[in-house]
Amino acid sequence: MEDQSTVTTLAQTLAQFETSGTPARNLATRTRREYARDLRDLLSYFEQRGITRLDEVRSREVEAYLAELDRRGLQGSTRNRKVHTLKTFFAWLVRHELLASSPAARLVAPRAIKKEPRYLSEEEYRRLLRACSHHTRDAAIIEVFLQTGMRLSELARLTLTDVDLPKRITRDIESMGSVRVQRKGGKIERIPLNYKVCQALAAYLKVRPKVGHDGLFITKFKTRMTTRSIEYMVTKYLGETGISGASVHTLRHTMATHHVARGTDLKTVQVTLGHASLATTTIYVSLSKRVQKKALQEHAL
Repeated sequence: MEDQSTVTTLAQTLAQFETSGTPARNLATRTRREYARDLRDLLSYFEQRGITRLDEVRSREVEAYLAELDRRGLQGSTRNRKVHTLKTFFAWLVRHELLASSPAARLVAPRAIKKEPRYLSEEEYRRLLRACSHHTRDAAIIEVFLQTGMRLSELARLTLTDVDLPKRITRDIESMGSVRVQRKGGKIERIPLNYKVCQALAAYLKVRPKVGHDGLFITKFKTRMTTRSIEYMVTKYLGETGISGASVHTLRHTMATHHVARGTDLKTVQVTLGHASLATTTIYVSLSKRVQKKALQEHAL
């Protein structure tokens, strides 16, 4: 670690936190990017006001920054995340004796207004599946999302050895496949694969080119697909099919909502999604009731 006596500016401490602090916390790549973006925004705000040294930062300056975020019109959830970033950053500086106390310790995070998760209707997700059906790899990726509710980062990490497909794919529960998933915090779990996703993966593996790495999903350049390239691909199909207000994460909500609506128990959905708490999964109960009402209206006898 850099000699503490040489760390005097905000820019230095931010760089040190990015190289030492966030890696030590075993954070997801996306979370690290958000931390870095939030802290660079803080640094820019302070530098514009002539505050460049660490010992110049006081609670009132940090509170003024939080007020500035409100003036920018940022959503409560975004400001909430930034407050968490600031608290984490300054607490890390205190632990490493770069600060005597945290100027963010008394910050109160704004209440985030929770939006109801967006999920695809049955008509929408079937339209999405039809749109990608001509592309074996893309169809397999979207089936994995829809049938397992996997996170984007989890899917991007998949390797060939993570997937176990049955020799004969049927609807029999004894012939289900499975996939090994690395969850948040590095926890490894194996979740089942139903016949639909097994069929899609089997079709893709038949045409997957041989390459010098074991990444499951690869680009036309034979490199491993990144989270960004997967997200771009899904967004492209959503746009082509006219499905608005949706993203990759919407597919995760879609899986959970429709499973609960069709009677899958919450514990099964929780384990499949990788939620640490069942309370997190209960949000899909209210969403599933809307699906049920829609079905009863549209399929009236």
